[in-house]
Amino acid sequence: MLERLACANNRNDEILNVQLAHELCKNEDKVGINEIVLGLRNKDKKIANDCIKVLYEIGNIRPYLIADYADDFIRLLHSSNNRLVWGAMTALSMIVDIKHNDIYKNIDAIIYAFQHGSVITVDNSVSVLAKLCAINEQYRENIFPFLMGHLQKCRPKEVAQHAERISVCIDEHNARQFFDVLDGRIDYLTKAQNIRIARLKKKINKIF
Repeated sequence: MLERLACANNRNDEILNVQLAHELCKNEDKVGINEIVLGLRNKDKKIANDCIKVLYEIGNIRPYLIADYADDFIRLLHSSNNRLVWGAMTALSMIVDIKHNDIYKNIDAIIYAFQHGSVITVDNSVSVLAKLCAINEQYRENIFPFLMGHLQKCRPKEVAQHAERISVCIDEHNARQFFDVLDGRIDYLTKAQNIRIARLKKKINKIF
C-alpha cells in the first residue's frame, strides 16, 4: 500500500492518497488499512504524512474502518510532526461517536494538543470536545465549561466557526449560557461574523 502513496510516486498533490482512501473504503480492505496505520511510524516523514491523510479521508467516508486505531491517533498527539498531530485530531473527530470511551479516557492528551497545537489542531480539538459533550452528561459537566472558557477568549475570527462546532452539544439546559458567552463577544466581531452568529442562534432556537 505504501507504494500507492503520493510521495512514492513523486507527487506533491493529494490525489493519489484520496484515491487510495476511496479504494480501501470501497473494498473495506482492513489489511490494507492496517498497513497504512503501520506507515504512520515510518521514519520517512513524507510517508507518515501521506498515511495520516489516507486515514482521515477513510474516516470521512466510513469512520468505523479506522475506529479501532483510536489509540494510535491519540499517541500521535504528542508527535513533534505537526502534520501528524492535526491529522490525528482530524481522524479522532470522525470516530468520537464510536470510540468516545477511549477518547474521553485520554482527555488530557486532547487538551494538551488543544493548548499547544496549530490552528487546524485547535479547530478539530473543539470538534472532538464538543462531540464528547453531546454524548452524555458526565462528559458535558467536565468539558462544557472548558469550551465556554475558550469561546470567551479565543481570537474573534475563530468565534463563529468554533461556536458552530460547539453547537452540536447545545441543548435546552446549556443554550442560555452558550448565548450569553456569544453575546459577550459581539463588540469584538465584524458585521459578517455577527450575522453568522445570529444565524446559528436562530437555528438553535428553532430546535428548542
